[in-house]
Amino acid sequence: MTMRLTAHARPIQGKGICLSRNMQQNISETITKIRAYVPDDRVLIDEPMSRHTSFRIGGPAAAFITVCDEEELSAVMKIITETGAEHMMIGNGSNLLVSDEGYPGIMIKLGGDFESIVRDPDDLLRVRVGAAMLMSRTSAFLTENGLSGFEFASGIPGSIGGAVFMNAGAYGGEIKDVVRSVRVMDADGTNLRTVSGEDMQFSYRHSIAEDEGILILFADMELKEDSPEAIAARVAELQFKRNSKQPVNYPSAGSTFKRPVGGYAAALIEQSGLKGFSVGGAQVSEKHSGFVINTGGASCEDVLAVMRHVRKTVMEDSGILLEPEVRLINCSL
Repeated sequence: MTMRLTAHARPIQGKGICLSRNMQQNISETITKIRAYVPDDRVLIDEPMSRHTSFRIGGPAAAFITVCDEEELSAVMKIITETGAEHMMIGNGSNLLVSDEGYPGIMIKLGGDFESIVRDPDDLLRVRVGAAMLMSRTSAFLTENGLSGFEFASGIPGSIGGAVFMNAGAYGGEIKDVVRSVRVMDADGTNLRTVSGEDMQFSYRHSIAEDEGILILFADMELKEDSPEAIAARVAELQFKRNSKQPVNYPSAGSTFKRPVGGYAAALIEQSGLKGFSVGGAQVSEKHSGFVINTGGASCEDVLAVMRHVRKTVMEDSGILLEPEVRLINCSL
């Protein structure tokens, strides 16, 4: 494992975050150790999370680290396990709502090797996709190579890792339909292994990764052969549907609430007369009431206020308590 010697790093300031002296010291010591394995330009201090979420909302993380291969990730996770520093791994930030105060720990994002996509030379219907690859880029690659089955995901604005983690889906398709195995690492940086699609225990917006905290590195997917032209036509059709029905021109985190048993969140919200309801820069989309959007300058508290009002009103009107699909980071309903 290669170590890098670096100049003394500036201390963690924790701007906007309430960090105790002990927490500041813990994070600073952890980052000092991590810098021996990760170059300084990939270790950011007090990094605004608004730069890393599709909502364009969120205060600073105490530290933000990008790791580019399995060796780096293993080293980083072993150090964090040793120091006990608060941390979280994120994908493309397309399903996150981060507190205005930020995150009092280390955010970890994958890059480099984890942004790859490679066809299996022994089975050209199989591909290995890095967890940091965007769904849109994956869809484009598969389309160009005449591989079908991923069209449903072409417009989902997340990464493969995040999609596998929550079994993302749209238009009748889900990640579980194409994933045959997943390369993972335990959260302490050890035990690299391959888990079958069946053992991932995929269900609605859920996988075993969420229960066990394992880290998703690569997904092995199996597709079907078709002409690039036919695949592109289906992708274009789904993109048209998405663009005509969803508020894609505004920052959001996708569907704000999970689909409740026996109904649809968007329909319940619309039936309660909440389409267009807003607080500050946050609004229930007038185009699709299942989305809370950032119309400009929305804070985390604005979004939470809208979500709370929606949940309360829908509960009063229908008796159904909507559960958030967006992940709440350092904040709560």
